[in-house]
Amino acid sequence: MSIEWANSVDLHLDLDAAGGRRQALEHALREAIRSGRLAPQTRLPSTRALAAGLHLARNTVAAAYEQLTAEGYLSARVGSGTEVAGAPARPAPAAAPAAPAAPRYDLRPGSPEVGTFPVDAWLRATRRALAAAPVSAYDYGDPRGRPELRAALAAYLGRARGVLADPEHMIICSGYVQALGLLARTLGGPIAMEDPGLPFHREVVRHHGADVLALPVDDLGARTDLLGRDGLAAARAAVLTPAHQYPLGVTLHPARRRAAVAWARAHDAIVIEDDYDGEFRYDRQPVGALQAMSPEQVVYIGTAAKTLGPALRLAWMVLPERLVGPLAAAKRLSDLHTESIGQLALADLIGTHDYDRHVRSCRLNYRRRRDLLIDRLGRHHRLHGIAAGMHALVGLPPDGPSEAEVVAGAAARGLAVGALGPHRHHPAEGAAPGLIIGYATPSRASYPAAVDILARTLHTL
Repeated sequence: MSIEWANSVDLHLDLDAAGGRRQALEHALREAIRSGRLAPQTRLPSTRALAAGLHLARNTVAAAYEQLTAEGYLSARVGSGTEVAGAPARPAPAAAPAAPAAPRYDLRPGSPEVGTFPVDAWLRATRRALAAAPVSAYDYGDPRGRPELRAALAAYLGRARGVLADPEHMIICSGYVQALGLLARTLGGPIAMEDPGLPFHREVVRHHGADVLALPVDDLGARTDLLGRDGLAAARAAVLTPAHQYPLGVTLHPARRRAAVAWARAHDAIVIEDDYDGEFRYDRQPVGALQAMSPEQVVYIGTAAKTLGPALRLAWMVLPERLVGPLAAAKRLSDLHTESIGQLALADLIGTHDYDRHVRSCRLNYRRRRDLLIDRLGRHHRLHGIAAGMHALVGLPPDGPSEAEVVAGAAARGLAVGALGPHRHHPAEGAAPGLIIGYATPSRASYPAAVDILARTLHTL
């Protein structure tokens, strides 16, 4: 028979082995120890407790313990009970190939300074949110997300990003990647994506069954004037980063904004606005979201990954009314709903304006970091794009050194940096080389040293 202990430890024991009850118990314990289900130093129940749980005589359990102690499987100490004996030493396994050493300094783009996560404010928000949460908050929920967070975000996005957000037209997702995947799966058809752009996002779209079309980017942003023409004629959606293009760092020109909306209206298409770091503009007020120009043609996506930290896995979509039902259904089939406790805490953080205070603090921190980068690189290596965000594009001279040479030179000095080339949809002969520097990634203590190494690398190659 199969028994689960009710005392001290929970362990499934199969007493169906042939022989008497004592032999069956010895066999079950021996196999549990051999298989690793009972680890060394695991304390076993007393003979009285185990006998009661298995409906055996206490003497039967005591005899089994004595036999396994004699065999070396168990050890018994007066006053300490019986426990699994230490495992015999095993030969050391063959050494695995050494993993590449982590760089001492990391200026690759993609992450905020995670050490600035507002731990105290988050704890306070979580306590308040849990104290006020209805019992239903701990049950399965609406695939669109908690109403508290959707309401808080609608108010915040309206005043901070100019988004026309109705809480009923919002879906909370487990990160931007899930939002992009749900859209790719639901919209169908080819999706135009900025070139250059993040390669991983192209992989996400393809993984969910949509083809990717390259949408060129120049100094005025994405070439939305090309949508609906030639190789882009089949596109059913276009992913844009209007406030701060990644990786070139430019903002989408007003004429290009109008062209994107006009194309979506004329072709019954969708613009997907990725506003990943729209709050971080340093030389002027941030440009408002494109979504406000045409809420029924634009899907707005924001995320907590860049303002708070990627670990939260919280993002949000503001949708045209016609897409709410299909995307809510797709979200339900994907993971039912995003976890609720983090949603409640973020709603409280926004409602108390602790979120605004944190964003302002990060904005000042990243502005200082960008200024230091400009100062240390000097006039020979200027930054491209607007004063915004958490990354900068550093141009390299066309006659060398190459991106690969600079990346290797920095690595030899213990510094990791990003290259522009891999962000292009296809290798482009004669394309301007550059480095993508994530100046938010290092800790505050290590950032100046990382920038100094970058400057020395660029000045000596």
